[in-house]
Amino acid sequence: MINIIWFCMIIIGMIFAVINGKLDMINQVVLENTGEAVTFAIGLTGIMATWLGLMRIAEKSGLIKSVGKAISPLMRLIFPEIPKNHPANGAIVMNIVANMFGAGNSATALGLKAMDELQKLNKEKDRATNAMSMFLVLNMSSVQLIPLTVLKVRSDAGSLNPTEIIATTLIATGISTTIGIISCKLMERK
Repeated sequence: MINIIWFCMIIIGMIFAVINGKLDMINQVVLENTGEAVTFAIGLTGIMATWLGLMRIAEKSGLIKSVGKAISPLMRLIFPEIPKNHPANGAIVMNIVANMFGAGNSATALGLKAMDELQKLNKEKDRATNAMSMFLVLNMSSVQLIPLTVLKVRSDAGSLNPTEIIATTLIATGISTTIGIISCKLMERK
């Protein structure tokens, strides 16, 4: 459906450009912005690769396991149906940590791994469990301590102080995560 919407927007834009005699502007914008898009994507790929590498090192060194043990009481409250030493716990912790540091693109890969581990615990394979729903809510609201991707975008856009958004980001994501957890707990299937 989204492809149809994008296609229609492009066609409508082209029709308006032809009607207004600005077809050359489309060519100019396409030529200028495609190079910027590639440069931007490569920059984000660098952040993503670095973060995935750091998370792999943290996992292999046992740091993720240590962090998992430290936040285990909180994890037990939020995810009571996940067994204590199940790999889903480590995958969820890695995803949450990646989100906390604003590496949302890297967190996606970690989130997929966590969801795969949660699906292994799922008895009804065609329905999401409470843990899966809660994880999705946590992943979408994600408390961000340092929003790396947004800081990179702001820096690339020429912001004089790209880090000035950190305090408001903490407040906004803290509130959204708290409300998400409460809402999810109230709506859980028993």
